[in-house]
Amino acid sequence: MNKNEFETFREEMNQKILEKGTLNTKRFFSLDNSVYKKGAIPTKYKELMGLASSMVLRCEGCISYHINQCIKEGATDEEIFEAFDIALIIGGSIVIPHLREAVKFLEEARKSEEI
Repeated sequence: MNKNEFETFREEMNQKILEKGTLNTKRFFSLDNSVYKKGAIPTKYKELMGLASSMVLRCEGCISYHINQCIKEGATDEEIFEAFDIALIIGGSIVIPHLREAVKFLEEARKSEEI
């Protein structure tokens, strides 16, 4: 799924989930949003942690989301690739297929910034 398809799908599905979801679902989404806000740790670094964690957990949607957020928070490719390295060390070789997808998504996201 390309960057635009991913963002559209995520937005549409989140809207449906939040319209029909239970109070617990809404609370979880709210908590998920709030933990990445600036605190003692700046948001950019929280997003890089989220990216590395998502790679270890092998969640493609989460990886794409955190790459987008890292870019929005001003992370450089060098910082993102260091997060990839952490994911590789923690997750091992099973992370490599997800790394390929992550690099492809990152390249596309950077190209869409140039337009």
